[in-house]
Amino acid sequence: MRIGEIAALVGVTSRAVRHYHHIGLLPEPARRANGYRAYTVRDAVLLARIRRLSEIGLSLDEVRDVLADDAGRELVEVLGELDADLARQEREIRERREVLAALLEAPLTSDGPLSPALAALLESAPATGSPAAAKDREHLALLDTAGGGAGAELYAALRPLAEDPGVGALYERLDELAGAGVDDPRIAPLAADLVAAVPDEVLAMMPDGEPSPTGFGRVLLEDYPPAQREVVRRVMEALAVRVRATRGRTV
Repeated sequence: MRIGEIAALVGVTSRAVRHYHHIGLLPEPARRANGYRAYTVRDAVLLARIRRLSEIGLSLDEVRDVLADDAGRELVEVLGELDADLARQEREIRERREVLAALLEAPLTSDGPLSPALAALLESAPATGSPAAAKDREHLALLDTAGGGAGAELYAALRPLAEDPGVGALYERLDELAGAGVDDPRIAPLAADLVAAVPDEVLAMMPDGEPSPTGFGRVLLEDYPPAQREVVRRVMEALAVRVRATRGRTV
């Protein structure tokens, strides 16, 4: 058989056959005197096996392992890994559909679309016209979309803080610093009060090294005017100390 014939027989393209030759997956057959490849039934059987293994989702490297000699991996091992990967994808798709269903059931807000957990958190917070509170909502929405380690457990831990009526007064004090300088005497006491308001349960949800005035934290800091930025920077540093203390670390 010539390359077009074996390709048609197995149901692949001649280009695919040449690619398998190029990467060493399908050995080159003997050539006739005219230079054309001469394929045998054995070549067709091997090519058909490559096609079947590829169709069930194996990568070409995994196909190579299956086709290797005794030193290669067992087919059952490769198929087991494939099944586990498909199960993971199936679980992720199911979780995404659950989130989508929750979003479709709830009215979209100007912040949305948000995860159901964050939407519930923001809904539980008292209505306020505070610019600082609005900025916090924007930051949470960004964190929710970008990932950053946020999740339902963190939002649940934040709920008592969001529902605390005293938080409104803290936002008002932060708003009052919008046009102030970094040497304003109100900065230090406000930062201390904000740190004290954060429950330990929230700190337990934070990854090691967070909160930090670098990375995502740096992006948030740049969104504030000078005096407010200094307050938030001090809060981040103090909370990082509390996080380390709760985990038995001193540095």
